[in-house]
Amino acid sequence: MLARLVCLVVLLLPGIALAQNAGVEAKACAPSGALARGYERESLAIEWPQEAQRLRADVPNVSRQGDRLRLAIDGGKSVDLQDCPYGDSAYQFLYERFDDPGRFYVVRTPAHEDFSYTLVMKRTGRLFTVYGAPVWAQDKSRFLTVACSLLPARGAVTIQAPSGEGLVTEAEIPLPCALESCSARWDFQSWISVSCMPRDERDKKGAEFVLMRGNDGKWNRFGR
Repeated sequence: MLARLVCLVVLLLPGIALAQNAGVEAKACAPSGALARGYERESLAIEWPQEAQRLRADVPNVSRQGDRLRLAIDGGKSVDLQDCPYGDSAYQFLYERFDDPGRFYVVRTPAHEDFSYTLVMKRTGRLFTVYGAPVWAQDKSRFLTVACSLLPARGAVTIQAPSGEGLVTEAEIPLPCALESCSARWDFQSWISVSCMPRDERDKKGAEFVLMRGNDGKWNRFGR
């Protein structure tokens, strides 16, 4: 009986190792605090005119109505992303592009002392937050994002793959972003090269390593 239980646990481990994310629904703005300084001026003069050029590439699926970005999803429905430029929790949605491999919209999401991207699934309208622009592997089966900032303190390369109506996180590897600025690239569909450069001492060499995906689906790090 014990042997059977151990065997069952081993069979379940690969599923446990993958973090499934079902996303969240779009929410309306609940104003709290003062309107962010410069929001209206910068939006009208800079952000929305620049965004309009990107919106034209995907008409009629995307449009803007004032502080609301409207995205068409399957079934003849749409999702509204509303800016909320109030207080310390202020954030804004700015359209970037439609991502064909993932069938999601990529929306830049600057916030008060933070920055991220919102991925909006064309099929369901569910929202997913990532901290770097998605970069796909050659076979389009998975993508990586790089988060590397001092404020807020953030440092990781994350590998995710579409799964059903959501995303599965295959790996999240820490990066030394407190001291170095890091980037990552796909060399092959199961091989990622990561390189970092010291923020202050440019003449010194930073961390360099590769991530390789094994036959068990686990990503392993090699190098210094």
